[in-house]
Amino acid sequence: MKNAIIIGATSGIGKELAKLLVSNGYNVGITGRRTELLESLKSENPHSYFIKTFDVKDTKVAKEKLEELTYELGGLDLLILSSGTGDINDTLDFEIEIRTIETNVVGWTFISDWAFRYFEKQKYGHLTAISSIAGLRGNRRSTSYNATKAYQINYLEGLRQKATKLKEQIFITDIRPGLVNTEMAKGEGLFWVMPVEKAAQQIYKAIEKKKKIAYVTKRWRWIAGIIKRMPRQFYDKM
Repeated sequence: MKNAIIIGATSGIGKELAKLLVSNGYNVGITGRRTELLESLKSENPHSYFIKTFDVKDTKVAKEKLEELTYELGGLDLLILSSGTGDINDTLDFEIEIRTIETNVVGWTFISDWAFRYFEKQKYGHLTAISSIAGLRGNRRSTSYNATKAYQINYLEGLRQKATKLKEQIFITDIRPGLVNTEMAKGEGLFWVMPVEKAAQQIYKAIEKKKKIAYVTKRWRWIAGIIKRMPRQFYDKM
C-alpha cells in the first residue's frame, strides 16, 4: 500500500485528491489549518486518513508535523502540495501581498525542499505541486498571486533538474490549473470554471502517469499557449 501526504486538504482540490487517493488504495496524511474540516474528512474513512494541523507559514511546526505524519504512515511515496492563497488586490494592500508571499513562497518552498530531501535520501518519491496558469504572466489585479505562481513554476523546474542529475526515481509534477470551482476562483466574468471533481480526476491521472507538467483541464493548455505568445504591447493594456 502506498503512502501520500496532501498539504492543504481541508477543501477544494486537496480534499478531492485525498478522496481519490484513498479510493485507489493509498494511506493519506491530510494537513491544513482547520482541524474540524480534517476530522470531517477522516470520519469518511477513519483507517485510511491521518491528520496533522498546521499552517505552512510556520516552518518549525511544519517540519515537526511532517516528520510525525510520515512516521505514522510508515513511509512516504507521494507528497501533493495543494495549499496556497491569493486575493484580488487592486489597492496593493501590503497585508494581502505579504500573506500571499509568506504562504505561496516561504511556506511552499519549505515543504517542497523537505519533500525533495526526504525522497533524495530514500532514492525515490514523487512531489506534485499545484501551481497555476496564472504563473505564466503578470496580472494588475493579483500581482503577488501571479508572481508567486511564476516562482513556483520555476522552482519546480529547478527541482526537476536536480532529480534528473541524481538519476534516481524521483519525479516532479507541476499541475497548472485554469479556473476551478473553489474558494480560490475570484473575480468577475470568469469562464471555463471547471468542477473540482473533474479537476481532481485529471490531476490524479497526471500523477499516475508521472507527467512533468499538466494543464487542468486539458483545454487550458491551448489558452496557456495564447497567453505566453501574446505581444507585450497588447497584454499591458488588458
